[in-house]
Amino acid sequence: MSAHSSLRWQLVRRLLLLQAVLLCIVIVVVFAILIGNGMLLRLDSEDSVVNAMREAVIRDDAGRLQLRSTPEVERLRREVPGLWFVLRDQEGHTIGEGTVPPEYARIGDTLDAVGYARFGWNLGDPSGDRPTAQLRWIDSPAGRIQVLTGPGGEVPLGRYLMAIGLSLATPMLPLLAIMALATLLATPFVVRRALASLHDVAAQAGRIDVDRRATRLPTREVPLEVMPLVNAINEALERLDQGYERQQRFLIDAAHELRTPIAILRTRIELLEPEPLGSRLREDIARLATLAEQLLDLQRLRGTTLVLAPLDLNAVAREVVADMAPLALGAGYTLAFETRRDPCIVRGDRGALQRALTNLLHNAIEHGNRRGQIAVTLHEDGSLDVTDEGGGIPDGERERIFEAFHRLSAGHHGAGLGLHLVREIVNAHGGSVAALPRRGGAHLRLQLPLHESG
Repeated sequence: MSAHSSLRWQLVRRLLLLQAVLLCIVIVVVFAILIGNGMLLRLDSEDSVVNAMREAVIRDDAGRLQLRSTPEVERLRREVPGLWFVLRDQEGHTIGEGTVPPEYARIGDTLDAVGYARFGWNLGDPSGDRPTAQLRWIDSPAGRIQVLTGPGGEVPLGRYLMAIGLSLATPMLPLLAIMALATLLATPFVVRRALASLHDVAAQAGRIDVDRRATRLPTREVPLEVMPLVNAINEALERLDQGYERQQRFLIDAAHELRTPIAILRTRIELLEPEPLGSRLREDIARLATLAEQLLDLQRLRGTTLVLAPLDLNAVAREVVADMAPLALGAGYTLAFETRRDPCIVRGDRGALQRALTNLLHNAIEHGNRRGQIAVTLHEDGSLDVTDEGGGIPDGERERIFEAFHRLSAGHHGAGLGLHLVREIVNAHGGSVAALPRRGGAHLRLQLPLHESG
């Protein structure tokens, strides 16, 4: 059985096996009762004699009945001790063999009009140990013959087992076939109806996401056997939501608490000489301030809905480049801004887009190796490129750099939140951000849909 086998076919197989076992038990019990009363052996022995007589009885030249020594007759004589039978034709001629029980010695001519009859005793009757007999008219080479016979002594074990096997197979196989067909047709339908509500549970589970933390699996019409699993999953989701909320509150509180000491440090460092220690300390403080703002930005973005309105991306980009110019120049870069369209109208949240562009430039400053040019280029289609001349981004990392807390190497500054925040903001605007291949540096492209006026 495979690791993901179908429930309906598991049930079908097990029901078929159960039905077969129960049917065998019933039949074995019935035949055990018959065997215990000797009825099965009597029937087998009597039927064997009747069948043997069909070919063994002939007439001689004078028209008298004769018994040929056929292989079947000889087998009966060898295997059935106490064998007896009486053969009689319609004219009253008789032949026989063995000792006829006195109870049946004179009944043949009185039952000429009876085609078939059995003689014996009721089950449990005190006289049940008396012999039984069978009377039947058959067609033979000698014409219509009346056969009166009964069981002899003990039947050999082989015939005994054969009789049991044939008797079991005859009723069991048709019944088993009927039950198997009914199971094959009914079980898939029943299972499908019984588990229909689980499709809704699976669909709801597929919609669970970190941004839909209140989602719970439905319990309506869920089978009782599956309810503990669904309840356990809902309880686990509740615990995860509570843990997530605690984590988010911690991050917000930590970011707020960091802002005050960072501002104090920045004020005190401004009193130091510009070079060389002062500049490095200012960069470190800027990184700390950026990290605190990124943590707050992520929480604001997840906890509020952005208000999108038409705005000029060209103007927003110019403001961000102007604000970041001192930091870039102080780190050893030249900063360029190029545009072919003025204005470039998109639908967006000004504050969120400013933070996204600021993080793109921070990323370039951090990873540009403190040399060359950082270029910001705005295209007519609403896309904005930020390029640098640093070490670039390996091909296998171009998707992963947008994951939270992912850094290209342990030696890089920053917490790995900047580009993740950029992607979250751009996705909320219906746009996209990607790292494009570039020789001799990194190339990040931010794409926003243009505002359709009218």
